[in-house]
Amino acid sequence: MSGLRLLLITDAVGGVWTYSLELARALQPFGVETVLAVSGPSPSDEQREAATGIELIDTGLALEWLDTNAAAIRRAGDALAALARREGADIVQTSSAALLGGADFDCPTVAVQHSCVATWWSAVKRSPLPDDFEWRRDLVATGLRRAGAVIAPTRAFAMATGRTYDLEAPVLAVHNGRTPRHLPDLPQGEFVLTAGRLWDQGKNVQTLDQAAARIGVPFQAAGPVRGPHGASVSLEQLTLLGPLSESRLGGLLAARPVFASAALYEPFGLAALEAAQAGCALVLSDIDTHRELWDGAAIFVDASDAAGFAEAIDHLLDDPAQRHRLGERARTAARRYTPERMASAMVQVCARVAAPQAQLIAGAA
Repeated sequence: MSGLRLLLITDAVGGVWTYSLELARALQPFGVETVLAVSGPSPSDEQREAATGIELIDTGLALEWLDTNAAAIRRAGDALAALARREGADIVQTSSAALLGGADFDCPTVAVQHSCVATWWSAVKRSPLPDDFEWRRDLVATGLRRAGAVIAPTRAFAMATGRTYDLEAPVLAVHNGRTPRHLPDLPQGEFVLTAGRLWDQGKNVQTLDQAAARIGVPFQAAGPVRGPHGASVSLEQLTLLGPLSESRLGGLLAARPVFASAALYEPFGLAALEAAQAGCALVLSDIDTHRELWDGAAIFVDASDAAGFAEAIDHLLDDPAQRHRLGERARTAARRYTPERMASAMVQVCARVAAPQAQLIAGAA
């Protein structure tokens, strides 16, 4: 795959940004040059600094899950197809399959399903998708069918994607990877931590807020309480830290707090991986993706059971030795999810997707 030029369409809103930086850097030893094309809100100064050494294009184009419409997404797809041509991309990977739904790309495409409105709605609302959201589902469905390969970050979410969109071709699973932080060796901290997009109903932080009222130590929550499209959450018991820099979050994780997630919808969950890499004991909602990634290395609780979360957390706080053992099991499990392994799998996908076009060009010559 040496000399391949990849246009990676991403966004700067959440874990997709972290994934994209990890993948771009991990692909370099394989000879893949990555250009990041950012849709939606512009990257922050800190995010731009984190992307140093990677070519970054801030497109300002629409994202289908924000306040937009089908016509704007089709225009965004056309603009990105033109960008791929200008950049001489050999292959395009997108975090939003909807962008492939109405555009004609001259090179092979890969759709990575980090999440989508239809699967989110099914898991969180457990009701039919509203009529005014159907255009999003339709564009994503078309984009998934047009892509040369569809990837999901877990087998569980691959199955959910194939089921939701009634796809004939299999959705492949490639686990995300994260570079571990270099953290100081600190004593266990007597607190609990959750982290992520707190405003997202799929994170179900309200359950943790209720659990916090039953726990006698600080329960801290890192992340924004208001989203880019106006969604917000009101929390009364959690200690809200707001969005944290990498160094500040790393400082908290170094103390190996108990880490909790009550997510109803989590296609992968980078926050849990980062906590596991630090040796935190994990208390997680009992959903398929958490089971796939952390079975045997976490305590699982029904996502709606605030009392169950509090009981599991209290048990670990009362038994430091068990907490340490569980944290070490999580750390061991986390070693499976490396950027190098992720990049190796994605190189194989790209090679397979690019092969038919390469053969066509060779035949024409």
